[in-house]
Amino acid sequence: MHHGICNLSIVPLRIEPNNSSKMISQLLFGEHFKILEIRKEWSKIRIAYDNYEGWVDNKQYEKIIKETFDKLENSAPILAAELIDFAIDKKQNFITVPIGASLPFYNNQNLIVNTTNFQYEGAIISQKLSKELIIETAFKYLNAPYLWGGKTPFGIDCSGFTQMVYKLCGYKLLRDASQQASQGEVLSFIEESEPGDLAFFDNQEGIITHVGIIMPDNYIIHAHGKVRVDRLDHSGIFNINSHKHTHKLRVIKKII
Repeated sequence: MHHGICNLSIVPLRIEPNNSSKMISQLLFGEHFKILEIRKEWSKIRIAYDNYEGWVDNKQYEKIIKETFDKLENSAPILAAELIDFAIDKKQNFITVPIGASLPFYNNQNLIVNTTNFQYEGAIISQKLSKELIIETAFKYLNAPYLWGGKTPFGIDCSGFTQMVYKLCGYKLLRDASQQASQGEVLSFIEESEPGDLAFFDNQEGIITHVGIIMPDNYIIHAHGKVRVDRLDHSGIFNINSHKHTHKLRVIKKII
């Protein structure tokens, strides 16, 4: 089996091996993965962090040896904490680095992506944060536009939002809302929840299609059109602009 690492800022992960295929997630700078299949122009990969699978353009990643992959798997994650910053290689080439990107083998503002050394002077996160900081972290994404498959402030979907917020705080969530709903402890009532817990919502077929982060005083922050704050009640999400319910509450989960 081959292995790879993302050496660009933000790379689309697609459901099929072509550029017009739907983007289902993204690779951020520094993320590593297993390569399941290699074709002429595309590779099917499995992201190490959440085991999510999809296709990436062969021109948008670099192969790494298994030894490097194993070292990355066994290293404590260090993440970029700035909304947007940049890394510079020894030839003074710039790579933009979004919040939540990985900083492989980071040490004293230096990091290594495959065989390239970079300098990164921005803020980092290198340890778990308390549950109380989940809401503060979530607000870093406020007003980010909704983008199916997105994971950055330049475009993010509902489960990408919850996954990245939890990741920045040091807690692992799976990629899709339906997958995240399988994690954690079920709470029976909104009143039992704490800020930072997750609320899940289903469609008419009973399939969980949406997730948000519970805030104090029956508010919720979630990605719907943009990352926004709305009211949460026993029926679901009440949009404070349209004054209508937009999502039907299915279950509340305590992950932490």
